Amino acid sequence: MRVAAIQTTASPDPEANLDGAAVLVRRAATAGAALVVLPEYFSVAGHPTFLRHHAEPLDGPTARWGSELAEECRIHLVAGSFPERPAAGAGDRLYNTSLLFGPSGAVEAVYRKLHLFDVALPDTDVRESDTMAPGDTLVVVPLVTSPAPDGLPSPVLGLSICYDLRFPEPYRIMTLSGATVMAVPAAFTAVTGPDHWELLLRARAVENEVFMIGAGQVGTLPPGVPACHGHTMIVDPWGTILAECTQNGPGVVLADLDMARLHQVRSELPVLAHRRPAAYRWPDEHERGAVGTDG
Repeated sequence: MRVAAIQTTASPDPEANLDGAAVLVRRAATAGAALVVLPEYFSVAGHPTFLRHHAEPLDGPTARWGSELAEECRIHLVAGSFPERPAAGAGDRLYNTSLLFGPSGAVEAVYRKLHLFDVALPDTDVRESDTMAPGDTLVVVPLVTSPAPDGLPSPVLGLSICYDLRFPEPYRIMTLSGATVMAVPAAFTAVTGPDHWELLLRARAVENEVFMIGAGQVGTLPPGVPACHGHTMIVDPWGTILAECTQNGPGVVLADLDMARLHQVRSELPVLAHRRPAAYRWPDEHERGAVGTDG
């Protein structure tokens, strides 16, 4: 299965962002990609006030754009994320929402970012939770309906967004729920990205023996968004980088996901089978940091 990860630099103009993203998606589809992943906030990025002004319902302009493009290209399309306006009565915060469109143009999954980026680092002070409400559901979606040949694993997609990458729990749960491929639309900052982006993508790939597709924003974005690291990449279950974009601008990376290779890695290094869940215990909050000893 050929997949693509798209790298973009969002501008203050949502319509121009969609037009530019469409060019890259069509380029990926022409190159044979059956699954294309766009970055976080690929269509609308900026200060919280800007996000509120351009927030959309689930059937808004970004969703219509994604539906039409996925149907035109006959692909699965992960429409990175956009600011979703909640239904009336659901509170005044938005959601950071990713949509998966199928080749028919239908919405096959809705994922709302679980972990919100509230940090104070040098040159980066962000409180995403002031504007966004967290989602509360993990999403795993089969990408094909027919059985894989020779008993090989099927491409099953797990959805996540950016800061989620720092939390191993959802990726393990999605893996145990059948995911073999993880999408990570992101706007990783230029402060943390050089040290952590590649490291975390490869770690999640190795510990769960899955493919990781990291699609990032890059460069200077509209005011209110830190400069972004980019380095869009696709990683295999051994932690090998199959494709990467190191340029400081928009681009497309493509890779063929070999499910036989995934099966080989899981067979030869069966860490998932060696789990011992009966011994795993979540500590109570007041016990956090305490470790038992034998004397």
